[in-house]
Amino acid sequence: MIANRYIPPDFKHKVAIVSGASRGIGRGIAKVLGQSGCKVYVTGRTKPGEKREHLGGNIQETVELINSAGGNGIPVYCDHTEITEVKKLFTKIRKENTNLDLLVNNVWGGYEGHDETFVAPFWKQPITRWDGMFQSGVFATFLTCKFAAPLFVRQNRGLIVNISAGDNGKFLHQTMYDTAKTAIDRLAFGIALELRKYNVTALSIHPGFTRTERVMEALKKEKNFDFSPTNSVEYVGRAIVSLLEDPQVMEKSGDTYAVGDLAEEYDFTDIDGRQIEAFHIPDFEG
Repeated sequence: MIANRYIPPDFKHKVAIVSGASRGIGRGIAKVLGQSGCKVYVTGRTKPGEKREHLGGNIQETVELINSAGGNGIPVYCDHTEITEVKKLFTKIRKENTNLDLLVNNVWGGYEGHDETFVAPFWKQPITRWDGMFQSGVFATFLTCKFAAPLFVRQNRGLIVNISAGDNGKFLHQTMYDTAKTAIDRLAFGIALELRKYNVTALSIHPGFTRTERVMEALKKEKNFDFSPTNSVEYVGRAIVSLLEDPQVMEKSGDTYAVGDLAEEYDFTDIDGRQIEAFHIPDFEG
């Protein structure tokens, strides 16, 4: 085992929102923010006692992870596609805090029913998948940024991170997915330009091959699978914490960054002590 040289910073006075944090990457990000002592609003659609696609996880469980790690987790049931619910979320945050330091847009859709059709040609894809990715993904991200922006503008600072996917413009092997993730990156680009004069940073990060519950479920039938190129959900959280700690983060505004590249730049490791390189997508062969 390689020595783990990660030391959480002190974020006891910082406030963050992590959307879609019932499980997966959102949960990992929230946990690492908790290790830094951060106050974290955990949003999602899964309440205790509910399950989605047998994956488990809910916002209350994530809050418990944050609290046990030393932070202050606050669960907020929120469907980020619903205007009234997102508006209510930010009304609550404004009333309960004098600052908002970080918004992580991790909410996503379109993975439901992930089966062999997911990699089928676009003309064989169920059209509901488009609705899932663009309504529960792109629109939800835009809507959340819309209601967060006035808080950031008023305090003249802040960081917005969109969780996306990509590899230097390579095709993501599925047209709907590729188009939606490109839109998420482009949202960060446009928002960054519009908020620059208010000292607010917006960017996208690409987690790479991450061991979420969904990924592990999909791979459980694979024998002798090589997990060495994969990373934990906490690795993504460490990238975001490093960005939040960086006083020069505005220089990154509007761009996209692979978690592996951020690990090299900020010199942090994954939970197993390894510094995992940025994940590269194989060329599409049709």
